Amino acid sequence: MAYKLLIVDDDKELLKMLKYYFELKGYLIYTAIDGKEALERIEIIPDLILLDINIPHISGLEVCKRIRNKVSCPILFLTAKVEEQDKINGLLSGGDDYIIKPFSLRELEARITSHIKREERNRDKRRIKFVDNLSIDFVGRTVEYSDTEINLTKMEYEIVEFLASHAGQVFDKESIYEKIWGYDGEGDSKIVTELIRRIRKKLSEYTDQEFIETVWGCGYKWNM
Repeated sequence: MAYKLLIVDDDKELLKMLKYYFELKGYLIYTAIDGKEALERIEIIPDLILLDINIPHISGLEVCKRIRNKVSCPILFLTAKVEEQDKINGLLSGGDDYIIKPFSLRELEARITSHIKREERNRDKRRIKFVDNLSIDFVGRTVEYSDTEINLTKMEYEIVEFLASHAGQVFDKESIYEKIWGYDGEGDSKIVTELIRRIRKKLSEYTDQEFIETVWGCGYKWNM
């Protein structure tokens, strides 16, 4: 089965080149030239989205925020220049990675392959339960408390899944970042601190149990 890529960029020549290259690699390619068209294209349920940040009508960041609850596939931002805070904002909006222009097609292909394979591995998992009525569905990729789903973003869920899968083990934020975004991710491990803060806040609305513990000077661990 061919993977479906949605590529969103207002550079028509770039779109044409990427479409030609990845169709030769066996992908099904769908394109959009602005944010409005990107929102319409989501109905194809892509396996991965390449999303330029500076697109007309609706920015790439805003598109990402609007579609994140509709699709769980990886979203890779394309951008010519980005500051550290821009990267953090993009990842918090639901993005999975950054690709800096200009990029090589081989590097882009490797990033796409890596993210798609990681997504497939995540589907082949099971459901586990913890104390205090908290459960994680590794197949449905959801976290529930007493059968009520806790509304986590994709990356918040990824961190919960990783820590819960290694309960009791301590990981520093750099190790967590590398595991979630990969060794070649374009970002900053500071995003981990912010995401864990958000996860804790959401969990605290349902339980007083401290599932993510800070081990001072070392990192974080998941408590059973």
